[in-house]
Amino acid sequence: KMSEVSEVMTKADIKPKSMHRAKIWSDDVENLYRFQQAGYRDEVEYKQVKQVDEVECWPETGFVKKLQRRDNTFYYYNRQRECEDKDVRKVKVYVY
Repeated sequence: KMSEVSEVMTKADIKPKSMHRAKIWSDDVENLYRFQQAGYRDEVEYKQVKQVDEVECWPETGFVKKLQRRDNTFYYYNRQRECEDKDVRKVKVYVY
């Protein structure tokens, strides 16, 4: 999964081909939820905007731990799931 993101990163300012909404919760949906709460489409856009190679994640769960918003304030996330079932369908899943 990480290699895909890295490949995408080499192409400057990549845009997604399509978007659909999440239907069931998964680890990927959880992380997308966190990026979108912080004001980004996904990990790809976050890395482009913030010019970072790595996103800080919880080692136990692999969930995103900390994100910097565009106004430079930080969002900190728990190591447990934060995206509740009622919020799953709000999450946008982008396809590159």
